Amino acid sequence: MSRPAIDSPTVSGFHNLDITERLQIVRHGTSYFAQQLAELSDADLDDETLLPGWTRRHLIAHVSYNAAALCRLMDWALTGTETPMYASPEHRNQEIDEGATLNGGALRNLYDHTAARLDRKWCNFPPEAWFSEVRTAQGRTVPASETLWIRTREIWIHTVDLDGNRRYTDFPGIVLDSLLSDIVSLWRKKAVGRGLVLEVSGCAPIAVDPDSPTQTTVTGAAAAVVRWASGRGASHIEIEGPSDEPPRWL
Repeated sequence: MSRPAIDSPTVSGFHNLDITERLQIVRHGTSYFAQQLAELSDADLDDETLLPGWTRRHLIAHVSYNAAALCRLMDWALTGTETPMYASPEHRNQEIDEGATLNGGALRNLYDHTAARLDRKWCNFPPEAWFSEVRTAQGRTVPASETLWIRTREIWIHTVDLDGNRRYTDFPGIVLDSLLSDIVSLWRKKAVGRGLVLEVSGCAPIAVDPDSPTQTTVTGAAAAVVRWASGRGASHIEIEGPSDEPPRWL
């Protein structure tokens, strides 16, 4: 059976699940990252990632502190007292740089501890508080339930960014579909990607701007198209047109 076309400007697939199902996907991603991390030696942590300028140490620190930042949003939603994800972009970057200096054991403990703390907050969260509004690091006002998608997106993509042996083809179908919907939605909000059409196998074509004439068409399986659209390179896709780089997403 073919997948339906992803043409909605919202992450409808993931958000249509109940909280328990969303939590299962996040926990699957948390284990997925942890498994990749466990396969890397401490010496391997000094190697580069798919993110220019970042070693694996930087990326592990970033993913860990992201969990801590989302904990602050959960506290905000629960108490009503504003607690931003980060004090400032500069503080966020400094935190990552300092975290990258930790030894391998400390970095692994940091990941485990922050992920577990965030999961406990989710588990104990009152049902009515999921609708409380908070503000993301990008300045968007969202319900607290959005933290589940933010972490899902973060954990699955950054596992591949560790540049080990994990691939987008490992992702659950609903994560791939929701990622593509999210990316296209953000492109549309930024008014970028005009003339770009994505053709995922088994789906109707997705025009980023339906009112613009087609200039570039990217065709392939869902995992390959999402990999390209998220800025992680072109592999197993066909590109027709003048541009082989996607617009910036986040």
